Amino acid sequence: MKYAQIDSNLFVKNRKKFTAQMRPKSIAVFNSNDIYPIGADSTLPFEQDRDIFYLSGADQEETILLLFPDAMDPKHREILFVRETNDHIAVWEGAKLTKEKATEVSGIETVYWLTDFDKIFFDLMTEADTIYFNTNEHYRQAVETQTREDRFIEKCKKEYPAHQWAKSNPILQNIRGVKEPEEIKLMQTACDITEKGFRRVLEFVKPGVWEHEIEAEFLHEFIRNRSKGFAYSPIIASGNNANVLHYLENNQQVQDGDMILLDLAAEYANYSSDMTRTIPANGKFTDRQKEVYKAVLRVKDEATKMLVPGTIWAEYHKEVGKLMTSELIGLSLLDKADVQNENPDWPAYKKYFMHGTSHHIGLNTHDYGELKKPMKANMVFTVEPGIYIPAEGMGIRLEDDVVIQEKGEPFNLMRNIPIEIEEIEELMNK
Repeated sequence: MKYAQIDSNLFVKNRKKFTAQMRPKSIAVFNSNDIYPIGADSTLPFEQDRDIFYLSGADQEETILLLFPDAMDPKHREILFVRETNDHIAVWEGAKLTKEKATEVSGIETVYWLTDFDKIFFDLMTEADTIYFNTNEHYRQAVETQTREDRFIEKCKKEYPAHQWAKSNPILQNIRGVKEPEEIKLMQTACDITEKGFRRVLEFVKPGVWEHEIEAEFLHEFIRNRSKGFAYSPIIASGNNANVLHYLENNQQVQDGDMILLDLAAEYANYSSDMTRTIPANGKFTDRQKEVYKAVLRVKDEATKMLVPGTIWAEYHKEVGKLMTSELIGLSLLDKADVQNENPDWPAYKKYFMHGTSHHIGLNTHDYGELKKPMKANMVFTVEPGIYIPAEGMGIRLEDDVVIQEKGEPFNLMRNIPIEIEEIEELMNK
C-alpha cells in the first residue's frame, strides 16, 4: 500500500464500538471484496470492502473478520482469516499478510489461514444463537453484482437455518458516521493532497488546454503524495459541461471565457476527500461570473454554520433552500411570483440548484452515517451548493469537507484550499 501504516488502536476501538451493540451469543462476519474481472486475464484494481477495513485495517483480498464476544474460548472472540501466502505468491503477486503482520495491522491476536474458516466457523456457530449479516443498506446503493458478502449470506442461510439473523448495517451506520481523531487526521491528509493538486492546476490552466490534461495534472500530484488517486470519478467540466452534474467524459478543449468546474479529490489510506472549485479558464472572472460565484459562496458559508450538533439533515436542506432562493432572486433568476407559485415538492430554486447540499464523507465518498437522527460532533459532511444556468453556459459549484464540533462552527478540512475570487485570480496570474 502507498499509505503509511495506520495505528492498529483505531481498529481496536472500532471493533469495541461494534461489539458493544451486538446481541448476546451472536457472531458477526465481514468479508473482503472480490477482485472483479474485466475479461481474459484482466481485473480491476482491488478495492477493499470499507466495513472490514474499518474494523480490522486488513487491506487485502480473500480476508474474513469474525467477531464473537461471547465465545467460550477467549482467543475466538475476534478472529482474522487471511489467504495463506507462500514463496510462489510472493514472486508473482508480491508479499501478502503473514499471520504476524496481520496481527500488527489489525490488533487481532488470533489469525488463521482462510482454508480453516469453514471448520472453525461451524464450531463457533454451535455456541451462537444469532449471526449478523453485513448487507449494503446505503440510501444511494444500486448494486446489481453479487458480492462475496452476498454469497456468504446465501450459503450461511442454507447451512444454518435454525439460527436467528441480524443486520450489521444499523450498527455500522451509527458508529461509522462519527469519526475517531485518527480518522479525521487521515481525512485531513487526503484534503491536503487535494490542495496540492489544486494549486498545481491553477498554474497550469489556460485557454486551449484539454479537460483530460487537467485530470492528468491532478493525478500526477495525488500519486506522488502517496494517494492511490481520485477518491471518485473526477469531473472536469468546462463551459456548459458544468451543467451536467455527473459529467465524466473530460474530453473537451477549454475555451477562452469558459469557467471550469472541478469536482474531484484525493483518497488517502482508503479515506476520501471531496472538493469542488470553479475557476476561470483565462484567470479572470467576468462581472457576471463573479456575481454568481459570490452567491454560491455565500450559501456555502451560511449553510456550513448550520452544521452543529442537533441539526436534522432534512430540515437543514430546507433551510439551505431558503438561502438559495434569496440569492437566485438577487441574481434575477427567480422573482417573487416564481416563489409564491412554486410546487412545495419541487421548490422554484431547484430549477437552478437541483441536488443536495451535504452528505457524510469518510471511508466512502458518500459515507455511512445516520441521516434521520440529530447530527453529532465529529461527523464529517460535505457542503456543496451550486447554481447552474445552461442559458448562460455557466455552472458553478463550491464544496468543502467540514467536521462538526461540540460547540461553534464546524472545522473546515479544506480551509487552506483557495476559494476566494481574489486568491484564485492571483494564483492563476503569477
